[in-house]
Amino acid sequence: MPTINQTPEQIARDHIDKMLETAGWVVQIKEERDWNAGPGIAVTEVTNDTGRADYVLFVDQKAVGIIEAKPVHKGQNLTTTEQQSQRYAESKLKHIPDKSHLHFIYESTGIITYFRDLRDPKPRSREVFNFHRPSTIREWIQQDKSLAGRLHDIPALDTRGLRDCQINAITNLDASFRENKPRALIQMATGSGKTYTAITFIYRLLKFAKAKRVLFLVDTKNLGEQAEQEFMGYTPSDDNRKFTELYNVQRLNSGFIAPHSKVCISTIQRMYSILKDEPMDEDAEKENPAEKKTLTKEPLPVVYNEKIPPEHFDFILIDECHRSIYNLWQQVLDYFDAYLIGLTATPDKRTFGFFKENVVSEYDHEKAVADGVNVGHDVFLINTRISKQGETLKAEQQIEKRDKLSRKKRWAQQDEDEQYSARQLDRDIVNPSQIRTIIRAFKNSQSSMFPGRDELPKTLIFAKTDSHADDIIRTAREEFGEGNDFCKKITYKIDGDPKSVLSQFRNNYNPRIAVTVDMIATGTDIKPLECLLFMRDVKSKNYFEQMKGRGTRTLGEDDLKKVTPSATSAKTHFVIVDAIGVTKSVKTESRPLDRKPTIPLKDLLEGVLMNVRDEDTVTTLASRLSRLNQQLTPEQQTQIAEVAGQPLSSTIKGLLNAYDPDVITQTARTNNGLTEEQQPSEEQCQQAQEQLTRDACNVFTGKLNNLLENIRKDNEQTIDVENLDELEQAEWAGDAKENAEKLTKELSDWLQEHKDEITALSIFYDQPHRRREITFDMINDLLTTLKQDRPVLAPVRVWQAFAQLDEVQDKQPLNELTALVALIRRVCGIDGKIDTFGDTVNRNFKNWIFKHHQGNPDKFTEEQMDWLRMIRDHISSSFHFERDDLDYSPFNKKGGLGQMYHLFGEQMDGLIDELNEELVA
Repeated sequence: MPTINQTPEQIARDHIDKMLETAGWVVQIKEERDWNAGPGIAVTEVTNDTGRADYVLFVDQKAVGIIEAKPVHKGQNLTTTEQQSQRYAESKLKHIPDKSHLHFIYESTGIITYFRDLRDPKPRSREVFNFHRPSTIREWIQQDKSLAGRLHDIPALDTRGLRDCQINAITNLDASFRENKPRALIQMATGSGKTYTAITFIYRLLKFAKAKRVLFLVDTKNLGEQAEQEFMGYTPSDDNRKFTELYNVQRLNSGFIAPHSKVCISTIQRMYSILKDEPMDEDAEKENPAEKKTLTKEPLPVVYNEKIPPEHFDFILIDECHRSIYNLWQQVLDYFDAYLIGLTATPDKRTFGFFKENVVSEYDHEKAVADGVNVGHDVFLINTRISKQGETLKAEQQIEKRDKLSRKKRWAQQDEDEQYSARQLDRDIVNPSQIRTIIRAFKNSQSSMFPGRDELPKTLIFAKTDSHADDIIRTAREEFGEGNDFCKKITYKIDGDPKSVLSQFRNNYNPRIAVTVDMIATGTDIKPLECLLFMRDVKSKNYFEQMKGRGTRTLGEDDLKKVTPSATSAKTHFVIVDAIGVTKSVKTESRPLDRKPTIPLKDLLEGVLMNVRDEDTVTTLASRLSRLNQQLTPEQQTQIAEVAGQPLSSTIKGLLNAYDPDVITQTARTNNGLTEEQQPSEEQCQQAQEQLTRDACNVFTGKLNNLLENIRKDNEQTIDVENLDELEQAEWAGDAKENAEKLTKELSDWLQEHKDEITALSIFYDQPHRRREITFDMINDLLTTLKQDRPVLAPVRVWQAFAQLDEVQDKQPLNELTALVALIRRVCGIDGKIDTFGDTVNRNFKNWIFKHHQGNPDKFTEEQMDWLRMIRDHISSSFHFERDDLDYSPFNKKGGLGQMYHLFGEQMDGLIDELNEELVA
């Protein structure tokens, strides 16, 4: 506390002295210097040949730094002080001959502090939370170069095994480091390898720049676990050992950070709790804090922690950095003196602003699809009457009521007509017919969405609530006629291990459908996923893009067939089934965190659990719990008391006492042994208030919060079984048709562009009489060229686009090669509408047989027909038949060349030529 009549300069120095002592320095006046007082000594008022330095920092008796102190009101002009502190650093210090280590310059008001390292290639001041510790300075002076200098020594990137987008991101990030830019943003589409990119440049920073420690910051426990797995599986291109064999990687699940850890993976919630030196409930890490509506009036306070000083990490990677963690939790990032690198697929304006518009990589979903790194999507719409309009419960009819938690049912008479809106569905009102109509329409549309499939593609359904999810699961099992394994819930709140169910969904045949509320909306990799069914709306543009990102991952044909055996190609696209209007609803630029007078109880509880304990939050929570307390049954009161360890009334009282001035004053007196006549100081009252708040809020755990939230919910839902829903729409969205037209035009343009360069195309376009010469190798070479040049034009995908436009149903090409031939025929005008090549060959074969038999007494025998059918089937899959093919299956098993000659004699070669020409006509 400043004393009376202190000057602004003296007040600033008091603040600076305290900051230095907090950081491990011993502050001394020069006349009382004692080198034995500690390894780091800050000596005041040291004379030099150009003036007097406010502080000179000594480590192990070596002069290492200068601090120039200024009053608080000079904070806006600290840049003008830089020349003065620089002059002092370069001047001769009285009685200090050795200045060889004096590299570290600070300008400070005690409120704001700037620092620069004169060893940097281009020294530039940056704001720091506090002064660096003496042990840190000691490490620095023992190094040949500063970190900024070592960043110039990173060699050129070894590009083996990296995609172009990853090479671009890492190369540009290297350039950003060389320019000493403190923040950089990497935008890479979901599925393009953001985490792999991050681990690659982390490896380079540790190996070549000798980074001390890297923090990999996430916002959910699930993302942290996935990142840890990727580190464990990463092998650098210049070493056969795994990353985790070379460097220790620690995922933080407590307050302990191992001193030898080189990479620390943590949620921002846990890092905040570590800085505050407070325990943390693991439930607070399960959900993204940006999704919570709780806000404090002031930013969350972060104070200096000597166990984890601001220089503890050299680099911080912020995964999914678009999620506003730099708003609510920005002080955690501001605390550390580190380079910040953001990773996201969907940045918004605030993201660009936070990273100072230093975007080192811009690789969006459209580019990823064009490069074949991601797959695109189509939209299929399902609309029902009740989904759009709601319904009316008629008076005097018997209405079913259902308890949300126990699902216990009862019947009651409806007193009067009651209209319910679409917004009330699946929360207050459940209409089983509405859910059933959507699921039935979804089932009946599968043949049009994924023609030729024997099983339902892997499907993820987004539900509104856990109760809604349960209703969807039971309906889906019934409508598809399947058992429990077919459709399962994946959420943090399920009994058992949600990761086990997620693994089954990813790797096994069943479940075919997963229903989620909270767990896999974002940040979870499920490559076989081909269908997203939205039965909940989403208002955030970024959140919706992240949810769509679950379907964008590519997957090869062999891997897809492991879980979806009837797939005939690699994953080419995914389908968004919109049953709620999510693709048309207005989206905000980012998920808003507007302060509202009616923040949900769930978010208030979650906020308190994550140390949001300002007066507004605590007193609002007390008020909400007080209202809830009046509605509880004796059984519920007992249940809460058993979990909390005290009655709910005691919890409410503790919350109210935390900000009661009389209670705070009395607690301060008790804590400090004061009498009733003695008034505690402001600092003592502050300490008492913090103690009361901590004691009142520590009762809240994830288990108690879930219990309170579940009890708070309306105890019953109304089940409307009287009003049956009606399907109004089940068809491709308009933009799906536009996408199909765009895709088919792109292929047509590509074929036209290359028809003079590729032999197979030249024959199809300009020499139709030579189509019998088309071979398997020609088509395979053409497919390879197409994939390399335009991976987005996957033949099966384009075939399906043509099928949509030509209204061809219930057909699917045999494979990519036959799909490509069918496409060429369609584009060249040989076929008026798309067809499978196999059907074309079959049709031509029937016509050829009919013409051969018509009026000809020498009809083919049944054994001859068997051979001709084998040749037909060979041409259907390989486009051309030659004599040499008789040496292979299935012909060799039937006697090969000798048997065919025996059956057809001298006509054999003529028949082969004729079949090659007629069947591909």
